This record gives sequence, structure tokens and C-alpha cells, in this order.
Amino acid sequence: MPETLRRLDALIQQGDLARSEFLDARRLAVSTALPEDVVDILLRGGQPPAETVNERVRSRIKALANDRLARTGQRMSDLAGAISRQLGVSAFWARQVCAGDKVPSVELLHGLVDFFGVDGGEAFFTASADEALDRELRSLLSARSTPEVRAVLPSASPGRDDVRGLALRQARDLPEQRWNVLNATLKALLELDDQEGDR
Repeated sequence: MPETLRRLDALIQQGDLARSEFLDARRLAVSTALPEDVVDILLRGGQPPAETVNERVRSRIKALANDRLARTGQRMSDLAGAISRQLGVSAFWARQVCAGDKVPSVELLHGLVDFFGVDGGEAFFTASADEALDRELRSLLSARSTPEVRAVLPSASPGRDDVRGLALRQARDLPEQRWNVLNATLKALLELDDQEGDR
């Protein structure tokens, strides 16, 4: 992770960005399902408290469930019912897993990867905190390293990234056809910006 942070810092300096705006602990906590204080510790080069794999799995599922409830306004019973129907388990079990009280089997963990739409497969839930954050930071680095995105970043005003991040996080549950529409729209906007910049 230190190498990834070094490369991100170089990209931030190149774009004349504030590190705290680019590497926002709250946003990274949401995208990794890690506690915000753990993300903050890791971004400062520290070591978070040790935890078992079972603790990681339980806490990350609980974080994803809580985030989904907050974003959608659903009740826990609605979420548990949706998991129950998709994975073929009891709503009671699904509620216990979402509350962080139970650890799912490997097979059901695989189903939760699909249900929550997380990247990285089962490793999203089982990776150590530094591995999980490093994966997310590498993804940020990869996304920000494209010429189109790098050209847009310096002009971004504070607060815009928050809105963009929230919008993309909410769009995560879109069907594939709508993702294609969103992708085409973003490409068209970037091309339009490039054309206007050439004038």
C-alpha cells in the first residue's frame, strides 16, 4: 500500500489537488466497507487493530447492509427479505448476517458478493484492512490515470467529488443496460469537454 499511496500523492501533486479531498476517509470507508477510523489510520501509515477473518466478514457485511439501508430508505426486514429470496435462505438468517451476528458459509458469501455487487469477489470481505484499502486506492489510481479523467480533475470544485461518488455508488445497483447508457453518457460528456477545450 505505501507504493500505491506514493503514486496517488504524485498524481495529486500533478493535478494540484488537496490530498484530503482526493483521499477522503469517509468515502473510502464506504467503498471498502471498512470503519472510517481504520481507513484514517491506514492513510496516515499506521497499523489498525488486528481482527480475525470472521470479524472482517461480519463487519463488512454489516457496513454494506447499513449503507444500503441508508441509501434506499429500506427497513432491515426488506433487505433481509431480498437476500432471502435471492440466496434461498431464511429471512431470519439473512437478518442475522446483515446485523453482523452470523458468518455466512463460503457459498453464501459468494451469493452476497453478487447481491451487494462488490468488486474483488469474496476477498472484498476477507482481505485484511490494508489489502482492502490498497485495492480501492489502486482502482482510484487507475481511474484517475486516464487522460480524460486527469484533464477534468484539476477543475473540480470541492463538493463535486462527493456528489459524483454518491451518484456512482447509487448507480452500482443499476441493471447492465442502464450501466451501458450511463457509460455512453459519460463518454459523450468527456468528448464534448475535449472538443470545447480544442476551440
